[in-house]
This record gives sequence, C-alpha cells and structure tokens, in this order.
Amino acid sequence: MSNAPHPPRGPDAALMSLIGSLTGDVTNRRLAILLVALVAVFGLIIGEGFFTKATVQSMAFQLPELGILSLAMMITLISGGLNLSIISTANLCALAMAYIMTKMLPGTEGFAFVGWQIVAIAVGLLIASIIGLVNGFIIAYLGVSPILTTLGTMTMVKGIGIGMTRGNVISGLPDSIVFLGNGTVLGIPTAMLVFAVVTIPMAIALGRTPFGAATYMIGSNEKATQFSGIDTKRVILRIYVISSLLAAVAGLVMMARFNSANASYAESYLLVTILAAVLGGVDPMGGFGKIAGVILSLVILQVISSAFNLLNFSQFLTLAIWGAILVGVTAVPNIRKRLGLID
Repeated sequence: MSNAPHPPRGPDAALMSLIGSLTGDVTNRRLAILLVALVAVFGLIIGEGFFTKATVQSMAFQLPELGILSLAMMITLISGGLNLSIISTANLCALAMAYIMTKMLPGTEGFAFVGWQIVAIAVGLLIASIIGLVNGFIIAYLGVSPILTTLGTMTMVKGIGIGMTRGNVISGLPDSIVFLGNGTVLGIPTAMLVFAVVTIPMAIALGRTPFGAATYMIGSNEKATQFSGIDTKRVILRIYVISSLLAAVAGLVMMARFNSANASYAESYLLVTILAAVLGGVDPMGGFGKIAGVILSLVILQVISSAFNLLNFSQFLTLAIWGAILVGVTAVPNIRKRLGLID
C-alpha cells in the first residue's frame, strides 16, 4: 500500500484547486498581469479615490450577482451551449419570491415569519428548475439549438414576468432578505459570502466529478461522448437546470440588494456574463474553461466599471467598451491562427 498522502477532497480541495488555477494557468497569469496594470493606470488617473475602502466595498457588493450569473452562463458555454434566458429567469424568480414575501409576511412573526421566507425562496428555485427542465429538454431531446431555445424561453419568461406585474416593481422586502444584498459579516459583504458558497460546489462539480468531466467532453465532442457510453441528453438536461438554479440565486441577491424586483432588471448583464466567461478563458465553442479565470475576469470588469463610474463616464460608453472587448477577445485567437502564430 502506498504511503503517499491522499489529495484533499471536498471544499478544501476546491479552494486549493482555485488557488492553483489562479497561479498556474497561462490565461490566468495574463489576466492577473492585466488586472495589476489596470489598477496601476486607474490609480494614476483617479488618484487616492480609487483605493478608498468605499470603492473596494462597492465593488464587493456589485460583483456577486454578476458572478453568479456568469457561472450560470459558463456551465452552458463549456458544454458547447448557451443560455440567453438567465436574466429573465433571475427576474421571474425574484418577482415570485418578492410577491410571496410582500403578501404573506406582513403581520406574521416567529416561525411563520421565517417559514414564509423559506417557502418564497423554495418557490423561486422551483420556478428556475422548471425553466431549466424546459430548456434542457428542448435542447437535448428535441435537438433545437441552444441559442433558439433559450432566446424563446427568455422572451416567454420575461413576458410572464411583465404580465404578472404589468411592468411594476415589487418592493418592501423584510430586513433579513435585504441583509443578503446589503449587509456585512466581519466586514465582508453577505452577498460575497453567498457567491463563495455557490462557487465552491461549482468548482467541485466541474473539476472533480463525473458530471463535470462529461460536461467538458460534451463541449469538446458530443457525438464521441455519446459513443463512449455517457448519457449526453441527461447531462445536458442537468446543465440547464443548474444554470437556471444559479440564475435564481442571482435573482435573490439582486432582489435583496435593490430591495425590490422587476421583470426588466439587469438586462445589460447578459452581455457581461458572456464577456466574463470568454475573457476568463472559457472557449465559446465549448470544452474548456476554469472558474478561476472567470473570477479574475469578473474582478477586471468590475475594476473597469468602478473606474469609469468615478471618472463620470456614461454607462452606455461602458457597455460599448465591454462589447468591443468581447469582439476583440473572440476575434484575436482567430486572427493569430490565420497568421500562423498558434496551431
């Protein structure tokens, strides 16, 4: 019997894997260099205001919801798919949760007060599961392309949200929910802790389970994966359910941060989730991508967004620059390939 130490498992293993990926991957090293360069440049332009506690804390409050949505997009991209319905799913789930909380919680206390919050969150997750099952079934079993399927469900789900509320905002959530989006624990935003709780299981699932291996294999070559004996349809179904559940968690965080829910919140985030994934090294054609790279790219995008905000740049200009970055990130590898710089 070998006396070699066994590799760590569980959350510790996922954390070590994340740290190793951040320091050992070529893409991540480049992202880290870019991050340091951006911080230095913006620090010189903006001055001390860029390094204040308020600025850093503001970034930390905004990053989790976008981070969770980016994970929802990432898992579908790795499988060679796409989920355009994550924002509408997040909003519909948030609307359902907010409706139950604002209608059932007033006048309750004790166990009933806590119980209705749990019921509301459970209903949000159930709705997300149904949307994920619809997406996954149509893509896996009916053979419809992911872009058409999720574009259709995006439109349908948003229509349901607007129809439920007539486009109005549902607000006035309990303090315990608002705390998830605006509170801190030992100086760390609660939403950031939620992001960590979501990210670690995702890292374990993608990096250390048969499901994760199958996801990467499907993204690389779905036919070959199917011939190897893996039930690809079932895996794809699970991928889209997980993606929708992550969107529901993001919807909860957004609802908590805004103290309200609306069918049209965060529509600009859809572009940014794709950008964060692709910039972080996820192959848009499928088969490759690491959570560590996505986290680094999220920090980079948040630094750019916060710097532009401090410089009083228009949010539309920020969106335009993000779009240009996405075009550049996707085009550069193809240009290098045509020039013979890479195989």
